[in-house]
Amino acid sequence: MSQPMQADFSSLVMSIGSAAMMGLGDIANPQTGKTEKNKEMAKFNIDLLEVLREKTKNNLSSEEQNLIDRLVSDLKMRYVNS
Repeated sequence: MSQPMQADFSSLVMSIGSAAMMGLGDIANPQTGKTEKNKEMAKFNIDLLEVLREKTKNNLSSEEQNLIDRLVSDLKMRYVNS
């Protein structure tokens, strides 16, 4: 039996990150099954993660900080290369 989903910081970060990856065309939209690029939406979601990172500065566990730092860095590189 699968575990129930937990609403926590990591889930929020990964949800926004997934939306950015969809905008970059890296993953398919789960509703349509199609992979489409929307750089404006990708940038919006990357910017959201940066706002979240700034607003939670010095208030995260080391694991949470590493997650958001790595994800933002990775998404920015993907955005530049897309």
